[in-house]
Amino acid sequence: MFNTIRIDTDARGVATLWLARPEKHNALSAEMIAELTEAAQQLGADPAVRVVVLAGEGASFCAGGDLGWMRQQMGSDAETRRQGARKLAMMLNGLNLLPKPLIARVQGNAFGGGIGMMAVCDIAIAARGAKFGLTEVRLGLIPATIGPYVLARMGEDKARRVFFSARLFDAEEAVRLNLAAAAVDPADLDAAVEAEIAPFLQAAPGAVAAAKAQCRAYGPVIDEARINDSIDRLVAAWEGDEAPEGIGAFFDKRKPRWQS
Repeated sequence: MFNTIRIDTDARGVATLWLARPEKHNALSAEMIAELTEAAQQLGADPAVRVVVLAGEGASFCAGGDLGWMRQQMGSDAETRRQGARKLAMMLNGLNLLPKPLIARVQGNAFGGGIGMMAVCDIAIAARGAKFGLTEVRLGLIPATIGPYVLARMGEDKARRVFFSARLFDAEEAVRLNLAAAAVDPADLDAAVEAEIAPFLQAAPGAVAAAKAQCRAYGPVIDEARINDSIDRLVAAWEGDEAPEGIGAFFDKRKPRWQS
């Protein structure tokens, strides 16, 4: 039984993996990270599942990392911080390597880790009116563990437009940045996702899994060394002096010193 996510599977073998913290705009808590890791393993191993749709309940797809979880990480000892960063990194890796087509259904906001969740999907369809941003640097952090997947999806040239500015952008720009495959009217979002699902149901599931694995094998390198490096970078940011100031300012409802 899951508390922060939900899985609905229809008769065709289409599983919808719902991020189910709508009151928190589906921010990634420690519990959600653990449950997503388990869900990826379950869905990947289930022969009845042909396609997975990643969706968010409520107003937003995913608002990024839960700030309460980040605050706890910074208050922990070094090894606990590293373990937390590794759990986040391995959850993203598990979704990235899921041996089933993974389609993101994106509405509302997708910030920080929400961009990472889009980037590990094979296809992302965004509703017009949605807002996107790699907002970590506003908090004195960096898009560390999501970085390998965001860079692989956007390419360095496009990523450098948004990776360290924290500026917000819309669904149409998400398409131009190669983050989303299409931007559609909100009323057409489900139909657009369904149009992406349909071809996979006509294909041999074993061949789909093998072809996806080949894409990963030949695509940008995201290996253990690169994942470990992303963990190191996140831990270093948590241990610096800017992250406590940025996250503290958020909870204190004040501007951090670099915005004064």
